[in-house]
Amino acid sequence: MTDNSVTDSVTDTAEDGTRLRRLLGGEPTAWLVRRARDRLEGGRPLTGIVTLTGATADQRRAVERLTGRPPRSGTSLSVSLPEVDRVLRESGAAPGGLAEAVVLLTGPFPDRNRDRADAASAWAAAFAPLDDAVAGRAELAAWRVWLDATGVVRRLAPSPDATLPLLDQVAAVLRRLPSRGIPLGRLAAECCGDAHALDDGRPAGTLALSAVRALAGLPFAADASADSRREAWASVGVHLDDLSSLVLCLGLPGDTRSALGRVLALHREAGQPTMLTLRQLRCHDDALLAVPVWICENPVVIAAAADELGRRCPPLVCVGGQPSAAGWRLLDLLAAGGTEFRYHGDFDWGGVRIANAVRQRVSHGQSRWQPWRYDTDAYEAAATAVLAVRAVARLPRLAGESVATPWDPGLAAAMARRGVRAEEELSLDNLLADLA
Repeated sequence: MTDNSVTDSVTDTAEDGTRLRRLLGGEPTAWLVRRARDRLEGGRPLTGIVTLTGATADQRRAVERLTGRPPRSGTSLSVSLPEVDRVLRESGAAPGGLAEAVVLLTGPFPDRNRDRADAASAWAAAFAPLDDAVAGRAELAAWRVWLDATGVVRRLAPSPDATLPLLDQVAAVLRRLPSRGIPLGRLAAECCGDAHALDDGRPAGTLALSAVRALAGLPFAADASADSRREAWASVGVHLDDLSSLVLCLGLPGDTRSALGRVLALHREAGQPTMLTLRQLRCHDDALLAVPVWICENPVVIAAAADELGRRCPPLVCVGGQPSAAGWRLLDLLAAGGTEFRYHGDFDWGGVRIANAVRQRVSHGQSRWQPWRYDTDAYEAAATAVLAVRAVARLPRLAGESVATPWDPGLAAAMARRGVRAEEELSLDNLLADLA
């Protein structure tokens, strides 16, 4: 009796399968099965009506055979999913209804919600090294949001498996920045295991450079020019080579004991500006002694000082915007000598960022930083001078996010209130008078 029951069950199952394939398994009803499967995979219920436009005669006959009623006239074919579900249950072709029939005919379907959750978990794990490196660094918070918003990481590494090692390299680079001075190739070799990993066009180089620009307060999307790339890396103490990184100065005292000292002494005696390479500065290890040292942002100040003062000009260094690696090296050597720095720059948010960066870099030990006509009163005077020579419609306006001025909080407030940009050249007469 037991054997007969098993045999009957197998027979019934086979008959049900045959009946199901006859009702719903042919090509004329394949469109209906596909519509039902799409809904199930999307987590939607099998309710309502599905419609096929331009149905063939075979498709219309198949629906009539399935539901037991002829379709309405017209070129489209509409089928009620609940009605199909009822027919399959009552006929025994699929006791579990339409959902069971779809699985029997087409195989198990993926759980898209679970797949999405698994994918999100995999991507989160791939970003984990980078998130750890960025945590607690406010200057990189907006950059991290930008990565997600632009999808740049997924374009460079389209899968979590490819993203994890890439972001692991970028995280290692960020942990080393800013640096006191390191060649790009060495940084790449030590952080990425490949001396060319941070080269232009490489995925790690693209992402790391955008982070470097964030650290420098620049737009995250990298400028394509070689100069822009060099300046961005230099702002965090990374140099691309020893000879292209330069810094301009005038009147720095020299000596006869070292090659750098002799170069500086010669140019000071002649009253001429000196263009120093990073190579020259890296070959010099002793502190440079000069008190005080005046710092400007633009080369025009150096040129005017050389014309007006020549050999009488006190030590003056031009950072040239964001300091180059050579610029940072020179400031470090001067700071090691206990120099007092006096800083002036453009009255715009970029200039304030540079001032903050220099202030933070050189203010240690016996070295001190103070503003040089770079406070609220000086800005008000410069802005007034701009208003005197420019029509309101043509005023140079401040652009970008405001930046704090810790040495004089009123300066940032005044700049934000007036919104006028004043370049360093407008203060040139006063600066030269101070140097004299």
